[in-house]
Amino acid sequence: MKLENYLKEIENYLQKYLVKSKLQKYVLGVSGGIDSALVLALAKNAVGEQNVLAYILPIHSLEEDAKLAIALCEKLNVAYQVIDLSHAYDELIKSYNFDNNKFVEASLQNVKVRLRMVTLYAYAQVHQALVLGTDNASERYVGYFTKHGDGAADIMPIFHLLKSEVYEAAKLLGLPDQIINKVPSAGLSPLQNDEDDFGFTYKELDDFLLKKKITKESKKKIQRLHRINLHKLRSVARPKKYQRDKK
Repeated sequence: MKLENYLKEIENYLQKYLVKSKLQKYVLGVSGGIDSALVLALAKNAVGEQNVLAYILPIHSLEEDAKLAIALCEKLNVAYQVIDLSHAYDELIKSYNFDNNKFVEASLQNVKVRLRMVTLYAYAQVHQALVLGTDNASERYVGYFTKHGDGAADIMPIFHLLKSEVYEAAKLLGLPDQIINKVPSAGLSPLQNDEDDFGFTYKELDDFLLKKKITKESKKKIQRLHRINLHKLRSVARPKKYQRDKK
């Protein structure tokens, strides 16, 4: 199937899913990155700009990211709200009393993502809306998302698209070059970018998922990330079902 046809399928799915849910709108966080930009465009095409609400939620984020997100919302004529969560985040982590170890920085980065999730669901409830997730297939395979953070949503429109296909889709839908050409980053620290975090490129990851040849070193890194993050991809663990005695 051609990608443009699959994008139409996604839009049809989003339209039907909202009707079936008997809710009013979709909400999503827009970061200035390509994944949320694509989901925003698909949602607008599916249900109309009047039924999509975008939230830009900086937490000590780069100003340029917010500017890109605002420009995108205005280009697509989608209502948006900028809510700076930096103060809320600072006050929250003041109450934490962590031992100082190598996991603290990553934990606090994940707090940022989960705080955004809490905010999106608060607004979703107020507006009787569903939360759109922005994870793609490449990132989900290696667990490059925050459990109960950006991994929490009511529907994941680009769940089956590889990162390379996200870029292709963005071009098909005419998204701004500034977003398409932006270095992929979770935006959790100033100099962070996805491929540095991985230790391999998105091209290598997509080639691996397409069963193409990549270096042994990159293959090992991909397999390791998939293995250690499998818990993120599984439903909540639970013991076997309780068998009640008959009375």
